[in-house]
Amino acid sequence: MLTLNALSCERDGQALFVPLNLAVESGDFIELMGANGAGKSTLLRTLAGLHSQYLGQYQADAFLYQGHRLGLDGLLSPLENLAWFAGLEGQEIQRDALLDALATTGVLGKAFAPCNTLSAGQQRRAAMARWLVSDKVLWLLDEPLTALDTDAQTLLRSILAEHCAKGGAVVCATHSPIDVAGKVTVTLQAHDELLQQGEAH
Repeated sequence: MLTLNALSCERDGQALFVPLNLAVESGDFIELMGANGAGKSTLLRTLAGLHSQYLGQYQADAFLYQGHRLGLDGLLSPLENLAWFAGLEGQEIQRDALLDALATTGVLGKAFAPCNTLSAGQQRRAAMARWLVSDKVLWLLDEPLTALDTDAQTLLRSILAEHCAKGGAVVCATHSPIDVAGKVTVTLQAHDELLQQGEAH
């Protein structure tokens, strides 16, 4: 689903982390860890085609990407946003299926309210519903735990585990470990740290 060959992202001509080799297959849950500024978000943006400064190579199957910005139109309701996302992916999904997804993520009661009236956690839940109706098997997620309470975090882990159990794959950047069975943690080593280690020796 995803392969990285000596991939290192750059910003202003400076490598952010030590080149990374990685193969992501069906059922894999890859947790990207690293200090602030190590390049976790930039790596995901690169894989999503949103950042063009990098060295090495990568190849990705069709994917769903969710960054720090959820991509929700604040003037549209969660239901309308889901319908728009589905259309963007070329899917025709029945309204009942969209409502079922919102029910699963706990925001059915806000299905028809403008998203800008929802709390940050409710907006996160609405965005999670998008994952459930997408037909993309590779999910690229940046800090999905942000603004989620304990119940929502439990729901998140359940959704991610079920997706992988069904043959999907997840690459997730996070500061807080996500407890999903079989996960593989990949820690990005900042390029500056490597230089400092070399100078120390």
